[in-house]
Amino acid sequence: MSVYGPQRMVIRTPEGVEFGLILAGPVTRFLAWLVDAVCLVVATFVLVVAMSVLAPIQGDMAAALFALGMYAMFTGYRIVCEWFLRGQTIGKRLLRLRVIDAQGLRLGFSQVVVRNLLRFADGLPLLYFVGGLLCMLTRRCQRLGDIAANTVVVREETFATPNLGKALPGKFNSLKNHPHLAARLRQRVSAEAAKLALQALQRRDALEPEARVHLFAELAAYFKSLVPFPEEASLGISDENYVRNVLDVVFGAQKPAVSPKDFLEVPTNSTDDVEPV
Repeated sequence: MSVYGPQRMVIRTPEGVEFGLILAGPVTRFLAWLVDAVCLVVATFVLVVAMSVLAPIQGDMAAALFALGMYAMFTGYRIVCEWFLRGQTIGKRLLRLRVIDAQGLRLGFSQVVVRNLLRFADGLPLLYFVGGLLCMLTRRCQRLGDIAANTVVVREETFATPNLGKALPGKFNSLKNHPHLAARLRQRVSAEAAKLALQALQRRDALEPEARVHLFAELAAYFKSLVPFPEEASLGISDENYVRNVLDVVFGAQKPAVSPKDFLEVPTNSTDDVEPV
């Protein structure tokens, strides 16, 4: 379930955990589009140079390959990027934007395709006039493609090392026995997922036992799907402790000089100490 306010979206899970996301405005989205446009111009220049070499030898083939290449770039660039980069293109990554499902669910491939195939309508009559107008008029800042695909574009917030309290694992974190996989996990865990997991740990005592087990099972399964660790890394570890270990990997690398002792003796019955992510 999601609730929308001015330039902000709050998602509530069935277990009662909430996390907020900042909606990207039309100006920021247009700047990201400009960056992607520059990338496509550079790619077009490279393609023109390549075809100019081939043209004297096979003129018809060069023309056909050029047409196919242009179609593939301008049609498939954003689809491929948003699918494999989990809702981001080069422009969105530089501007710290990300496409997500409007209900906070996993972004589907069909959603990526639909929102990008409708760009031609959003771009009418020039420079995304229709899309920009809809972004300003809709409360979720959606263009036509977003409305059809049920997606929104959010702005990623930078991490501030939080006061983890109970979120810290014990003396041993089995995930750190695989440093290359731990590094990959840090890259793939989004700010939204880390914030949700952190809030779930902070509010664990307020949840019903059944809801708590279900919530941490879903979170652990999600993190395991991002980076599969060897079986021994999670052997005998509960889903809740696995989530703690993930947060230790994600946040622990940001400020290595801080000792885990600095986080001890912190009240955990409130989330007031958690800084925004």
